Amino acid sequence: MIVLKLGGSVITEKNRAETLDGDALERAADAIAAARAGDAADLVVVHGGGSFGHHNASEHGVTTTEGTRDANAALDIHGAMTTLNRFVLGRLLERDVQAVPVHPFSTAHRDGDGTLDLPTGQVETMLAEGFVPVLHGDVIAHAGAGATVVSGDELVAALARALEADRIGLCSTVPGVLDDEDAVIDRIDDFETVADVLGASEATDVTGGMAGKVQTLLDLEAAASVFDLASLASFLDGENPGTTID
Repeated sequence: MIVLKLGGSVITEKNRAETLDGDALERAADAIAAARAGDAADLVVVHGGGSFGHHNASEHGVTTTEGTRDANAALDIHGAMTTLNRFVLGRLLERDVQAVPVHPFSTAHRDGDGTLDLPTGQVETMLAEGFVPVLHGDVIAHAGAGATVVSGDELVAALARALEADRIGLCSTVPGVLDDEDAVIDRIDDFETVADVLGASEATDVTGGMAGKVQTLLDLEAAASVFDLASLASFLDGENPGTTID
């Protein structure tokens, strides 16, 4: 059982509002299709917001903690993400990957403490019936705050726990988590050892950047790999490219 995150910065031009990186998405879809053509494990895909979700969330001042009660703002963010989701689904379906959407806005919520509740019964049934569920960063109802952002990384963590994932992969724009000399850190098992070298994303990102990813992944039972698009195929083939976080 694999949970795979396609970073928003990988499949979009993150510094240009609502701009797809078509070539990168084609490469990602090729790698997924090739893996599915073999004796593939169950796969759930999550993609980030990139220049679609993050741009609109930033415009409306909505983050994972700061919400909105303006339905138009929520729909702007959700609409941008479903547009990107359709692009991802389309590329996968063109390659005979049986990809289907799961929209968090209609399924998930946060309680008053901000704790995410993501039911996964529909995802488990989709997997059992041979589908590849594709989720995405989104807005979700948040008790006491209206609607806030749920990041792709949060979804990955929730899915990995609920589905007892064997492997977790985060496909990023960098070949792994980098140290202060831009060399890939082979393994991380303690956040404090890398806290000083993990900076914020240069592009607009309302969900925490690399530091947030590492902290989230360290809390999971299964080991996770952070790697770039060039290493996606090898990860899906069972290798552990980039940085291993456990």
